[in-house]
Amino acid sequence: MKVEEVPQDLKFFQGTVVSDVCYAVDADGNYQAVLSKGWDVKADALQTVLDDIDEQCEPIRQQVLRHEVSPLAYHMEKNLMDIDMLADNSGIAKRKVKKHMEYDEFMKLGADVLQTYAETLRITVDELKTVPEK
Repeated sequence: MKVEEVPQDLKFFQGTVVSDVCYAVDADGNYQAVLSKGWDVKADALQTVLDDIDEQCEPIRQQVLRHEVSPLAYHMEKNLMDIDMLADNSGIAKRKVKKHMEYDEFMKLGADVLQTYAETLRITVDELKTVPEK
């Protein structure tokens, strides 16, 4: 691929500072790193993966709506984490994370613990306390 042919199809990177690095051939025939704002083929593949994750999270979302598990369980799954990973990344003990998967226990959490989870999951506290509507 030539430098001027590097795709710039905005979808996932629109409005962000994120770019992909592609390697293309310059006018002298040398490979050169070129920033790309996206590529439709790659975006379609990523969208398929994200749709699969949403599908896997739907049963958990339904459990949250029935108060069988906490919203934390949904967001953990959405971020492809398990209890061990969430505990390690948040600094909260595994046994506490497991306890916080229970709806009633989660609803008792203080602002500081909620903030820790939210930061770990890269969402807001308000997002953490709910699940998306379908």
